[in-house]
Amino acid sequence: QTFQHPSERHPKILNSPVNLYRIVESVGAEVTEFSEGDTVIPVFLSDCGECSGCRSKKSNLCSKFPFKVSPWMPRDDTSRFTDLDGNTIYHFLSVSSFSEYTVVDVAHLTKIDPDGIQMSSACLLSCGVSTGVGAAWRTADVEEGSTVAIFGLGSVGLAVAEGARIRGAARIIGVDMKPEKFEIGKKFGITEFVNPADCGDKPLSQVINEMTEGGADYCFECVGLPSLMEEAYACCQKGWGKTVVLGVARPMSEMKLQCFDVLRSGKILTGSLFGGLKPKSDIPMLLKHSIDKVKLHLPLSLLSRLRFIYGFT
Repeated sequence: QTFQHPSERHPKILNSPVNLYRIVESVGAEVTEFSEGDTVIPVFLSDCGECSGCRSKKSNLCSKFPFKVSPWMPRDDTSRFTDLDGNTIYHFLSVSSFSEYTVVDVAHLTKIDPDGIQMSSACLLSCGVSTGVGAAWRTADVEEGSTVAIFGLGSVGLAVAEGARIRGAARIIGVDMKPEKFEIGKKFGITEFVNPADCGDKPLSQVINEMTEGGADYCFECVGLPSLMEEAYACCQKGWGKTVVLGVARPMSEMKLQCFDVLRSGKILTGSLFGGLKPKSDIPMLLKHSIDKVKLHLPLSLLSRLRFIYGFT
C-alpha cells in the first residue's frame, strides 16, 4: 500500500502533548547513557549530543536524527511493536507514550533527578511548557520592558506568556477566541486580551497595531494556522519586530507574504521546534528553576485543566 504521508500509517501508538515521565525497565546492549531504574522524560525532538547541530549553541536541531513524522525507530527505520498476530504497530514521533511500556531511542530521552520534583508537573516539560518558555527565552530572547503578542492561549501560548513575564515584558497581549482564557492567562502574565470576534470590520493586525502604536516587539503564533501566522507577522513592529511560529500546521500548508513587504519591513520571521531548547541540558535547567521557585512556575493545577487548555474532545 502506498502512503502519501507517514502519519497515514496505522495502527500506531500515539502520544500526547504531555509525555508522562517513565522509569527505565531495561536497556539495549549498546546503551551506556541510561541504566535500569533511571527516571526519564521522553521528548519528540532528538538530542544525540554528537552532531554539529547538537554541539552548536546556535541550534537545537539534530542533524543525525532530524525531526520528522516517522512511523519508525530513528536509527534503522523499523518498528519495535507488534500485535498478538505479529503484525506491525507503528511508532509516532519517536515516543509512543500511550502504552504501559514503550521503546524509545536514547536520543529522545532526558534523564532527570526525581528528588524534590513534583513528577506530575515535570511531565509538562516534555513538550508544551518547554516549547513556550524556550521560545520566549531562547528563540525570541524577549527583552525587559517589551511588548509581546501571543496568538492562541493553549498550553504553548500560556507557557510563552510565563516566559515573557519572567523576562520582564511590560505588556503581554493574549489573542484567543475564548474569552474565559483571559482569566487563566492572567496567572501566567497576560496583561491584555483580544478576541478576534470582537474586532468588527477591522483586521486583527490593525487592532493590535493600534494598541501597540505600530506593532508588538515579539509575536508568537501558537495555533498552526497559516492565516494566523500571516496576521502575527503583520502585527510585528517594523525595523526590529520578531515573529516566532510555534503552531503546527497541516502538511503542505503554505503561508503567503509579499516579497516587497518582507524586504522593506525589516522584520524577522522564524520557526522554533521545542522552543530552541536542547532537551538533555535544558529540561533539567527548567526543572531546577521550578524547584527553586525563583523563575519558572509549573502549577499542578494545569493538569486538571488539560481538557480545556489543550482543547481535547
